Amino acid sequence: MDNPPPETIRLDQFLKWVQAVPTGGEAKVLVQIGEVSVNGAVETRRGRKLVAGDRVSIAGEEFVVNLQ
Repeated sequence: MDNPPPETIRLDQFLKWVQAVPTGGEAKVLVQIGEVSVNGAVETRRGRKLVAGDRVSIAGEEFVVNLQ
């Protein structure tokens, strides 16, 4: 039986997963100081749950959440 893909991913985990940051510590700092936006709004909660289709921007790059 296959496990279904997760429906959400935390913002800090996503930033590491797409290699936007090298470490979780760096993700934490950048989120806390307001350098990351989700769907056009600054996000300061590193535990923010992202869902498929969310758009994450950091350092001029935009990533679209795709959990498959």
